[in-house]
Amino acid sequence: MTNSVKLDRALGLWSVVLFGLAYMTPMIVFGTFGALATTSQGTTAMAYLIAAGAILLTAISYGVMARVYPVAGSAYTYARKSINPSVGFLVGWAVLLDYFFLPMVIWLIGAAYLSSAFPAIPTWLWIASFIVLTTAVNVVGIAFANRVNLILMVVQLAILVVFVLLAARYVLAASGPGGLVSVKPFFTTGVPFSASVAGAAIAAYSFLGFDAVSTLTEETKDARRTMPRAILITALAGGLIFIVSAYVTQLAHPGATFVSVDAAATEIAKSVGGDIFVTVFLATLVVAQFTSGLAAQASVGRLLYAMGRDSVLPPGFFGRLDARWHTPLLNLVLVGIVGLLALTMDVTTSTSFINFGAFLAFTAVNASVVSLYLKGEGQVKPLGPIVGIIVPSMAAVCDLFLLWNLDSNAKILGLVWLVVGVAYLAYLTRFFQAAPPEMDFAE
Repeated sequence: MTNSVKLDRALGLWSVVLFGLAYMTPMIVFGTFGALATTSQGTTAMAYLIAAGAILLTAISYGVMARVYPVAGSAYTYARKSINPSVGFLVGWAVLLDYFFLPMVIWLIGAAYLSSAFPAIPTWLWIASFIVLTTAVNVVGIAFANRVNLILMVVQLAILVVFVLLAARYVLAASGPGGLVSVKPFFTTGVPFSASVAGAAIAAYSFLGFDAVSTLTEETKDARRTMPRAILITALAGGLIFIVSAYVTQLAHPGATFVSVDAAATEIAKSVGGDIFVTVFLATLVVAQFTSGLAAQASVGRLLYAMGRDSVLPPGFFGRLDARWHTPLLNLVLVGIVGLLALTMDVTTSTSFINFGAFLAFTAVNASVVSLYLKGEGQVKPLGPIVGIIVPSMAAVCDLFLLWNLDSNAKILGLVWLVVGVAYLAYLTRFFQAAPPEMDFAE
């Protein structure tokens, strides 16, 4: 039996957008610049442009689905109601792959930054501090977390703007005004387009979060109107930030050669801004990781709540809200405990399979729109074949193409996770003799 405590509707349009941007962490464009520049062979702006195109097409489908089903659960809920309960379960399982482990990756990266700056302090202490502080803020409630989010996002965006302006000044000093106008961050002689596509498969990681805002639907005012707008604005704003930042940064540091790929952002920051700016930049990266971890943990906590409320996961644990804070306390604590796995993992291993679940979820949401359109659903059919079939079909192809371009380890680990999900589904349905539990769409 689930308890009767309700989620509080406390968020407006721009609060949800800021939460989505916080989840994406705009400064991740700098934190991952070295790896992305290496993979795309110096065409980072094109890699982000390709990824942004696929994400924006998918964002349209998310907006449609959020209007039809304004409840917590995101891709999991959409696929269950639009396609099939079993398909919905497997989509939810795939989403867990990315949501469940993303906070751990975020805390691990933040701890790595701090450990490099303060080597005398053990990494485990930084990781534990991230987990405890983030969990405490999220347990207190979404409205309080939103106020913290706003402050941290203002700081992060300010430093991002300063970085871009310093990089632009650096280019002007070196090459004059003409240096700021170049196609090289998009097209470079001798670099195959396939390199940019491979980079796009990595760049898509930066966009994780535009879809996560849909898990906050039941805490958003006028969700049917607000959520579709918030999803599109978040995706568009993120795309513009990433493309412009990557473009200017690539001009300031052409090519893909660094003293250290992992420390590429620090190397560039020192070149364009000097030692003082490097210190401020690193501090802001750590703040950005905390902000992102705050949003990531909140989203997975509410996804687990939706699945628990549906009895797909044990409802006595996952489907409960704390009577005092009106938040899924047990889920948030569980995510914090899973984050302790960061003590035994590195960034490369922990991030290798996250995008697999994301691309699979994106594809399912696009398929959900097509399914509803073909069924003649009252809110989708009037949108016409362009929004109902053509756009989601194009988006699904793009998502699957990017999934195919993930490295082999990501695909293998993702498939293993899906096999485990199928086995659990067989257990829940007595070897597919019964349907999975139905979702209760009451708040």
